[in-house]
Amino acid sequence: MIPAGIQIKGGALPDSPGVYFYYDAADTLLYVGKATSLKKRVGSYFVKAHDGRIAEMVGRIARIEFIETPTVIEALVLEANQIKAKKPYYNVLMTDDKTFLYLAITNERYPRPLLMRGLELERDGINPFDRELSAKAKKKYLSVFGPYTSGPSLRKALDLVRRSIPWSDCSPPEVTGRTRSCFNVHIGKCLGVCAGIVDAKSYKRVIRHLILFFEGKKAVLIRQMEKEMKAAAKAERFEEAARLRNNMSALEHIRDVALIMREDVELPLEKTPSEGMIDLDGRIEAYDISNISGTSAVGSMVVFEEGKPARDKYRKFKIKTVKGSNDFAMLAEVLRRRLKRFSPLTKGGANGGRDGWPLPEIMVIDGGEGQVIAVRHIMEELGVEVPLIGIAKGFDRKQDRLVYDRGDLELARVANRGKELFQKARDESHRFAVRYHRELRGRKSLGIR
Repeated sequence: MIPAGIQIKGGALPDSPGVYFYYDAADTLLYVGKATSLKKRVGSYFVKAHDGRIAEMVGRIARIEFIETPTVIEALVLEANQIKAKKPYYNVLMTDDKTFLYLAITNERYPRPLLMRGLELERDGINPFDRELSAKAKKKYLSVFGPYTSGPSLRKALDLVRRSIPWSDCSPPEVTGRTRSCFNVHIGKCLGVCAGIVDAKSYKRVIRHLILFFEGKKAVLIRQMEKEMKAAAKAERFEEAARLRNNMSALEHIRDVALIMREDVELPLEKTPSEGMIDLDGRIEAYDISNISGTSAVGSMVVFEEGKPARDKYRKFKIKTVKGSNDFAMLAEVLRRRLKRFSPLTKGGANGGRDGWPLPEIMVIDGGEGQVIAVRHIMEELGVEVPLIGIAKGFDRKQDRLVYDRGDLELARVANRGKELFQKARDESHRFAVRYHRELRGRKSLGIR
């Protein structure tokens, strides 16, 4: 219940996404925040006692304004742009430690979006709160957006947008000497900068789309994409026209309901430096498939916690829907069955929900790009997002290759630090799957089901 003495725009807050603004009695802007539901989010500030900065700020609120947005992701973008433009006192106070994330678009032949901390930008001579980049800064960056108060939300937003605006974090073949397509080319999230598939001029149009979106100009962006689609169709570049049509549709129907749900139950202003970090001491799950020519096929899930096997949480899967030898389909069946056991109530805890299977910090699968793509499709199908790493076997453990989204900075950090742990989990999942496979074969030979 919001106190009666506080003025609210229009007299009431809507149950819809948007950005809210807190003002004090002197009409000074105190704070700008985002919400999946303005009514629930703002109301949460007044339902319990707070400590520190939150209590101080809540005690000063005299008036509440808000702007509704069509989607949660647009609320995320609008919040960051409003913070930069208006510099509210408590938002600026939060950024004093320079740890909040910014989205920087590099100025190079094939521009790339980078996630950077305020401190990193300052080392480049950039004041993150400047509305316009200096001439010196423009030599290195096309645009800088932020601050974003939630690293996970920004990463999720970039991933959602990538389905409509397939940006790349790759370098072209003339820089890397490679011509092999990256993982994201295969799943339609990159146009192929790494393999020289897209020219610089065409790719820069994609980057202009990305900049328009993070400037909060979604309507302008859609009009621009429609114009480009018609031009491509007129020139009989029908494949390009179809891609633009599909991208526009994806942008207009973006599914982002869960983007900032976590922030709707956790109030801001208290520093959480570990937010968005993958905890290698947390729950890690590893998967493997075992069969001989498709017979007695099984899958395994092993769990590591604090870097050690948690054997009471291991699970076996007897393959039910796949006939013949098809490891990709078998892995997909196992992950679909496992992820369907997840309930939002279980996330981060050992109990609760339908079956008490919380999502892990990270999933490890035995396989390369094909297996990773198969699992990603299952996650998208079920609306679940979990960091994922595949291990493609080499001649020996030293030659094992990790397969993951290299555009995810946190995942890249964890892959570098946790390779040995992931190999141990992979080996354990293989041992557990083989053991169950032999058990089933033994039963079958004895006529036991």
